[in-house]
Amino acid sequence: MTTNTLVAKIWSFCDTLRDDGLGYGDYLEQLTYLLFLKMADENKEQYHLPVGYDWESIKGKEKGDLSEQYKEVLKKLAEAGGMLSKIFDGAQNKISDSAKLKKLISLIGEENWSSKEVDIKGEIYESLLLRNAESSGAGQYFTPRPVIKAMVQCIQPKVGETIADPSCGTGGFFLGALEYLDMPRQEKLQRDIISKETFHGWEIEKSTARLCLMNLFLHGVGDLIDTPDIKVTDSLKVADFKKTKIVLANPPFGKSSSDVPTNDKKQATKEGYFLREDFWVTTSNKQLAFLQHIIAMLDEHGRAAVVLPDNVLFEGGAGETVRKRMLDELNLHTILRLPTGIFYAQGVKANVLFFEKGTNEKPLKTKEIWYYDYRTNVRHTPKKNPLKYEHLEEFVKCFKPENKEQRKETFHAKENPEGRWRKYAYEEVIARDKTNLDVIWLKDENLIDLENLPEPETLIDEIIDNIQSALESFKAIKESLD
Repeated sequence: MTTNTLVAKIWSFCDTLRDDGLGYGDYLEQLTYLLFLKMADENKEQYHLPVGYDWESIKGKEKGDLSEQYKEVLKKLAEAGGMLSKIFDGAQNKISDSAKLKKLISLIGEENWSSKEVDIKGEIYESLLLRNAESSGAGQYFTPRPVIKAMVQCIQPKVGETIADPSCGTGGFFLGALEYLDMPRQEKLQRDIISKETFHGWEIEKSTARLCLMNLFLHGVGDLIDTPDIKVTDSLKVADFKKTKIVLANPPFGKSSSDVPTNDKKQATKEGYFLREDFWVTTSNKQLAFLQHIIAMLDEHGRAAVVLPDNVLFEGGAGETVRKRMLDELNLHTILRLPTGIFYAQGVKANVLFFEKGTNEKPLKTKEIWYYDYRTNVRHTPKKNPLKYEHLEEFVKCFKPENKEQRKETFHAKENPEGRWRKYAYEEVIARDKTNLDVIWLKDENLIDLENLPEPETLIDEIIDNIQSALESFKAIKESLD
């Protein structure tokens, strides 16, 4: 059975369970529990679950007995310690209809998951996560895999380097790094380093962190003893973190819904604030807070690639302060302008910022910023015209990860005014009003070409995108005034 067929088969059963009030996220969580039990059953010599609380203990049960046994299994595994406790902590059976629970167990039981290659099992699970993002809206900023791949190709992680994500979600960036490191082809020592020492993540939602752990497990990271370092907490409130060599992240968009980080000790004593002395400025803008946190996380000679919305490039006040400090204390060397229509929320205009850190004695300073505009005159939609890695290959080539000193502009005012790769000197950027990094030089074809307008549906999508984006910008301005 192909990956797509298997995913469709398992996911379609969710529609049956929706009648019982089970949401997409709840369904995916139940799949996580059952997949784990099935895989552990297929590898009994490797994974020793508590006797009587395993796949065999539930697959033969009937109706009422099944529900009670399943509840007992979840409870026992949550108390077992190690990765079992992390995955099953707080786990509950949310499938109240025993007949439907038995049907789901039968669907999963029809496949021998361990007979498939690790990356295929992981691909199936990632596909289920993507289905959840599409269907529930919970993953409206779910980072597209082509974007992750391009970011990783540019960062080029090496075995032995730590990789962190302060808002790791279901672990997409970790999987992108795993694919690049090609763990199955490494020697055992390198595989152990990748599996046990490389990844460090924080996720505020327990259920999402559970999905991240399961995703990593299905890709060969961690076992029932050695658990990947995924913490369930608000990473902005963690000040005792270990420095990391690499950060790959797509922080949550919007205004902070919880306490606000501040570098002012007096303000930190007030309700609704907490102290972060390593921050440059106090802000309720979640992206600016995460950006400062990521900068603080980086070790000497560390590097980062971070997805951030447009307002981070132009917002005044705290935004201007952060941008100036970045230019003066880091090497913010590259900005990739992403197209609209690649996220599941309309109107999202985002960029990838690439920067690196020096040392305390010798901080780096930005000399020039290279821009790649893959937004102007580019149209994508998640379903009809999805973004693919091949669309970003030219950017990766221009980036020249092996030797950034050999970069060459494709833009030329006379010879190639449509070139998407262009650099701006520090002096040009710092002279812009509020150190605005929202740079545009390409001409939008549809503003003047009335004879070759796109299809009506495309136009409508663009109008919705622009209105939604304008609303987000006005919200950002209001928040900065507040």
